[in-house]
Amino acid sequence: MPDNFELNRIAQLYASYERAINQREFEAWVDLFSSEPYYRITARENFEKNLPLSTLVLSSKGMMKDRAYGITQTIFHDPYHQRNITGLPFVSSVEDSASGKGRLVQCEANFSAFRTKLDKLSEVFCVGRYFDEIVEEDGALKFAKRVCVIDSEMIPNAIIYPI
Repeated sequence: MPDNFELNRIAQLYASYERAINQREFEAWVDLFSSEPYYRITARENFEKNLPLSTLVLSSKGMMKDRAYGITQTIFHDPYHQRNITGLPFVSSVEDSASGKGRLVQCEANFSAFRTKLDKLSEVFCVGRYFDEIVEEDGALKFAKRVCVIDSEMIPNAIIYPI
């Protein structure tokens, strides 16, 4: 298992992710992923039954950059603020990565996302769990894989910002 220094680095990666989304720094969000990332948002039922249907899948750095560009430049929607809150990550395993470059850390954490439209009260947008694989690239921890499992199949409106 990771020592306290490694646990602190993992917690800092999670905090940086949360900050990037909350501050709408979507290029910084992309930078938190490895060179070969996988990002998926799916319903809990599909995840538990190992079904492939997903709300969103981004399977390359280019797809993530396109999403960040779309959020800031091309997607039009009612303005709102999104606030993500993430619990402390639980490290479930640490092993040598298949590539032979460092270790692969598997973690999970609970999250909640709130949405506030400018003229309305805040509402719970979604809650769920992250299932993550973290690797080290160029001295920094990065998400190689992030699966966002939403507890409910129903979400209000559309997912614009990352979860």
